[in-house]
Amino acid sequence: MRELGKLKEQVALAEKLKGLLEEWEVFLQLYKEAGGGSGKGEDAIGLIEEVEEIDIQVSTLLDNEELRLLFKGCYDENNAILALHPGTGGLEAQDWAGMLLRMYTRWAEKNGYGVELLDLLPGEEAGIKSVTIQVQGEKAYGYLQAERGVHRLVRISPFDAGGRRHTSFASVDVLPEVKEGVDIELGSEEIRIDTFRSRGAGGQHVNTTDSAVRITHLPTGIVVQCQNERSQHSNREKAMRILLARLADLAQQQHQNELSSIRGEQKEITWGSQIRSYIFHPYTLVKDHRTGVGMGDIQAVMDGEIGVFLEASLRYNASQGEKAKTKN
Repeated sequence: MRELGKLKEQVALAEKLKGLLEEWEVFLQLYKEAGGGSGKGEDAIGLIEEVEEIDIQVSTLLDNEELRLLFKGCYDENNAILALHPGTGGLEAQDWAGMLLRMYTRWAEKNGYGVELLDLLPGEEAGIKSVTIQVQGEKAYGYLQAERGVHRLVRISPFDAGGRRHTSFASVDVLPEVKEGVDIELGSEEIRIDTFRSRGAGGQHVNTTDSAVRITHLPTGIVVQCQNERSQHSNREKAMRILLARLADLAQQQHQNELSSIRGEQKEITWGSQIRSYIFHPYTLVKDHRTGVGMGDIQAVMDGEIGVFLEASLRYNASQGEKAKTKN
């Protein structure tokens, strides 16, 4: 059904472009009849405006189609699983991770994606120690996969009584959602499931039963856990989703780079490893260090307006892939 939907969209695009071309030809003929090219007639000016409007529509349609063609990965159409972890910076970094969570949540909501909280460990005073969410919708992973990396914050810390400038870091990990039996076969002998008591902020027990779940994939040593739900069944289901996503990511990494670990390319969450900087002081700027794209309206970015960065990363990665093919 998904493939059928894609084909219908392509047919609809072709018909739309054909109709616009026919309109363009009609207006061009009318323009000539109205004295176009000789500077005569107000009708000619109005027809020029009509043709320019058609040009804008055609350009927009072609730009959108060009963007669609950039989604070539086997998991690009899938839901995405995002995991955020604070790095260097202590309490400030935990708050920064919470700000990034809000940014991605706002982006998802503005673009019609659903967001489900899979696991959350809040900080004692502010922010988060770790969080995992699922972004649900068409091409969620395709759009968000380039967000994987270290994100750097520079601002006057609200936690510093002296009003000094602080630099903090947080890592974003992005995985595709996959389904057992469809994308990955997983035998019961390959996993070990342990239960433990869920922890709230400050280490307080929030449940009276051992509802939290930890799953270990024995062949690879990958460990995932979920403790956000009160139901052990729900925590187990969500932890399994995260495990399958990590196994799919590991398979991709091994296929591409023959890596022995799932994060062989992930950099330390500190200086010199950031993919993007968010500067609140002494000026405001969000700058992507891979594509060179920058945006001065930092508040809009923190409110989820990150489309310009996502699209630039898609085009950048596509161009890098073409360069690699040329070298080979």
